[in-house]
Amino acid sequence: MRLHESALSTDLQGRHLLLGVTGGVAAYKAAELARELQRRGATVQVVMTEAATRFVGAPTFQALTGEPVFVDQWDARVDNNMAHIDLSRRADAILIAPATADFIAKLVHGLADDLLSTMCLARDCPLLVAPAMNRQMWQNPATQRNVVRLRTDGVQILGPDSGDQACGETGDGRMLEAEDLAEEMTAFFVPKRLAGRRVLVTAGPTFEAIDPVRGITNLSSGKMGYAIARACRQAGGDVVLVSGPTALPTPQGVRRIDVVSAMQMHEAVIGELTGSGSPPRRQQLFISVAAVADWRVTNVSGQKIKKVEGKPAPKIEFAQNPDILASVAHLPDPPYCVGFAAESEDLERNGDAKRRRKGIPLLIANIGHQTFGRDDNEVLLIDEAGAQSLPRANKHALARELVSAIAMRLDRQDQKSEARDGR
Repeated sequence: MRLHESALSTDLQGRHLLLGVTGGVAAYKAAELARELQRRGATVQVVMTEAATRFVGAPTFQALTGEPVFVDQWDARVDNNMAHIDLSRRADAILIAPATADFIAKLVHGLADDLLSTMCLARDCPLLVAPAMNRQMWQNPATQRNVVRLRTDGVQILGPDSGDQACGETGDGRMLEAEDLAEEMTAFFVPKRLAGRRVLVTAGPTFEAIDPVRGITNLSSGKMGYAIARACRQAGGDVVLVSGPTALPTPQGVRRIDVVSAMQMHEAVIGELTGSGSPPRRQQLFISVAAVADWRVTNVSGQKIKKVEGKPAPKIEFAQNPDILASVAHLPDPPYCVGFAAESEDLERNGDAKRRRKGIPLLIANIGHQTFGRDDNEVLLIDEAGAQSLPRANKHALARELVSAIAMRLDRQDQKSEARDGR
């Protein structure tokens, strides 16, 4: 998942991370990971095992990070010869990537026979681990027991991925790619305001066919909706994204449903909200960001419409599409509904009128032609208490602010419900 550089630059601003590299072939990915973490604003210091230096040299990481690299437990560059203490005390988190099966076993059993394992045992900061190993090593019952134990001990496990492996085999055990790991690190530091909540987001334009090669759409890029889905997931939400046509990558950890037309989007949204299951997986928050077509063509041609000299232009007939947001808001026991409105003038008046008309508690309004396709935005939050302006910012930073504002309102609604129910 490649995000715009301006969206990344402050994700980890002010964070100091220790990147532990152990002796696996995936150590080459750690070099890219170090750069990716820095692109997001973090300072990165690398601690390697002796085995890791057989795959990537310490000078490589020093050149990439601008920080000294530590391997030896008795490194004299630390005044008190206690690198395992001093390094971890300045860190916001330790990330082991790659983490071999051997090193995972060391962590589980509290072994401390080199600098990195000793540092992990003596830490007072969070520890995250990105496994990387052959599929059989990953599936071995001993490794699976160790991973369960680490999770029980409060260690966060990132991955692994599935795919081609250096040994020539295919399966689970690949280390997550550098950008995915950096995204997981970013999410780790975000307050989990939506923890335990299921969230449904719509994004992008819709496309209404005229014939097999032509259609009616709009200028929405989907960037704001995708940023909202990413921010909800980072805040701990279980996120489903229903997306119209866009080339944007799916945010890490988000389940995506692709649709084309407004009718397909309506069907997907209602299906997610009313789907069966045991227990039913009902979303608690619906955020409608998609720019959905108001009208669809009813006389769609089965063949490409040809231009014929001397004949009049074809007549296109329309029918009104269902209002997805209003449909959701009027479901029995609906989720908390948030709408987006792209207006061309008088944001507050038009936005509040739309909020009341659709019957939703919160509407976020912006000037449409000033945001479509751009990487930044400024919006107005409108609810029953009035309007609140959020200044222009890149869409990812703005999405985090919006999710925080939405979470606050959700918490307030929960408190009212509990008081009403006498709990």
